[in-house]
Amino acid sequence: MSLSRRLLVAGALLLASMPAGAQPVREARGAPAGSFDFYVLALSWSPGFCATTGSPRGRKQCETGNSLGFVVHGLWPQNEQGYPTFCEPSGRFAPRAAVEEASGLFPDDNLARYQWRKHGSCTGEDPSAYFRAVRRARDLVQVPERLGALQTDAKVMPVEIERIFAAVNPGLRPDMIAVSCRQRVLQEVRICLDRDLRGFRQCPEIDRSGCRSGELAIPAVR
Repeated sequence: MSLSRRLLVAGALLLASMPAGAQPVREARGAPAGSFDFYVLALSWSPGFCATTGSPRGRKQCETGNSLGFVVHGLWPQNEQGYPTFCEPSGRFAPRAAVEEASGLFPDDNLARYQWRKHGSCTGEDPSAYFRAVRRARDLVQVPERLGALQTDAKVMPVEIERIFAAVNPGLRPDMIAVSCRQRVLQEVRICLDRDLRGFRQCPEIDRSGCRSGELAIPAVR
């Protein structure tokens, strides 16, 4: 076998051996609004986000003493392969009255408005309807007490985080949830919901994109 042929085969084997979580999820910017298969509810673990992403001036989520645990990062329209973003030019603005539909869910209004522009505009709904959907989605998910108000730093395997969530959410299975991390620190939990927001559903691509092996640090609420 020639050297070039051996290198080609070796490269193919290397790609095949990569962990599934390393596979990127494709973004379809400017896709038609309303064309998606299901939703992903992303719940950010504030102490982990702030520990790894930093706390830029003015970011309320990371202000000292706010004692935030899991907060809504966003509700994202998703396809079986890939996801749409920034679907409607007219969706760049969300009136204050619309943002108030999700009061208390997002850590601040700026994040809520950005989530509308990037993801909500792809639902085919107006801003008020999108934020009502965010609330319905959040109400579907029970955050485990064991994690929701963690008072001491912990280390937990990603699969155990999935099991803890599944244990308090009837119908939720580990293949319907993914754990996101950065620098081996818990960032968020992503839960897949059907398009009607009536229950949980499988989402192989999301599941594969999550953190898999090794313990994750979970900084305590402060």
